[in-house]
Amino acid sequence: MHRLVLPAILAIALSARANPAEQGQLDASQTLFTVMAAINGAGYDAGLASPNSNPLRAAIRSSLAKRDIPSLAALKVFFEQHHRTDDTAELSQYISFALTAGGPPDFAVKTRQVDIPPDVTPLLALSPLLAVFYKEAGIADLWARSQPAIDQMIAPYHAPVSEAVLQINAYLRQQTSGVRGRHFQIFVEPLAAPNQVHSRSYGNEYTIVVTPSAAPRVAEVRQAYLYYLLDPLATRNEEILTRKKPLAEHALRARMLGDAYKQDFLLLTTGSLVRAVEGRMDHKPQAVEDALREGYILAPYFFDALKSYEKQELSMALYYTSMVQAIDLYKEDTRLTSVQFNKPEAAAPAAPPPPATPPVFETLKSAEQLLKDKELEKAEKLFQLVLQQADSKSQRAAGYYGLARIALAQDNPDDAETLLEQTLELEPEASIHAWVLVYLGKLRLEVGDRETATRCFQDALKVEGASELARTEAQKGLQQISK
Repeated sequence: MHRLVLPAILAIALSARANPAEQGQLDASQTLFTVMAAINGAGYDAGLASPNSNPLRAAIRSSLAKRDIPSLAALKVFFEQHHRTDDTAELSQYISFALTAGGPPDFAVKTRQVDIPPDVTPLLALSPLLAVFYKEAGIADLWARSQPAIDQMIAPYHAPVSEAVLQINAYLRQQTSGVRGRHFQIFVEPLAAPNQVHSRSYGNEYTIVVTPSAAPRVAEVRQAYLYYLLDPLATRNEEILTRKKPLAEHALRARMLGDAYKQDFLLLTTGSLVRAVEGRMDHKPQAVEDALREGYILAPYFFDALKSYEKQELSMALYYTSMVQAIDLYKEDTRLTSVQFNKPEAAAPAAPPPPATPPVFETLKSAEQLLKDKELEKAEKLFQLVLQQADSKSQRAAGYYGLARIALAQDNPDDAETLLEQTLELEPEASIHAWVLVYLGKLRLEVGDRETATRCFQDALKVEGASELARTEAQKGLQQISK
């Protein structure tokens, strides 16, 4: 094992509170604190009676109740308008907002429109309300006086998080705690409902927010750090992993697996590798079998492959390519065919959302609904946002396909044809692939190019996984040409 440089996060975390003006990688966020104070004053009561609720939360609520805060009336209306019946979803949207917005005094969201997370867009009007609330409620003073309580919440994380990061860096032979151009941040938030962990990946920022709990949520932090280090390796090797994607069909049978993993093979690959690394580091092969039955289909392969990795000298960053190239489709398909995936129990609590789930899936869903409702201008903006958020060819293909259908709806066949051809170049999913060929065939038929139209309709019929409706339309096209 090579002698490693002490991870930078250790020094930063251990000295994070030495200078209150500097934010460490293990810290609290004044913007998040302000948002949470505001919604607590406006009616956010989730988890308030829990024994794990931080005493600071009750103290802040009491302090706000004693103040004259005119802006609270508007905040209560805003909170009610954006109320979610699910407590986790309620908190999640405000965490997303706080991690996107700037700090005091204006709390403005200065991110480009196309880069704003979908769950933040409905909350943009919160910024001016927060700016007024911040002054009226004296949040700057409350934040300063809350530092000892925040320090107390951070303290139990110092040693175990530092040790976890050091162990992961050593195992992956990661020379530093950073990934070039990216940043890993841990925030504790004392004013939120307890026992929750939220992860976000916005641009080059990977952030995990932990709320109060009886014991530090070190396992979740460790897992998030693994995602932070390993996910870029999957993106870098997308071309290789695309050839292994047929295995993803098995994951569709896993009812306990989150939809984000079923829709994004790169994320599923990273999730499987994360579980395998945890199994190797903790010496728990049974945990890998449990992960497999949950739906992380490549966890057993990686668990075995890591044995060879441990015997050589390369870092994971350099070894990764050969490891994923060696995935044997036939062997893994044979292994997975007989797997009995777990079934959810009726009384079982919902599984937590996967770390750093890409927002592109929600954007696509919203864009498709807007297109269905003929809100073409709004749909176009969201499909353009998909192109910005996409981190795989298939996701970009879905974005171009949406824009192509908008061009068709706007009677702009030239742009539509160009966008459809761009979609094909990005190796779209089978369902999209067939429809692209059908649309191209119809466009070619309209200009009298019967030869190309015939070829498009015939190719559409050959696409495995094409919908019956797409096949029917392709057959109608061929019948029209034969008349």
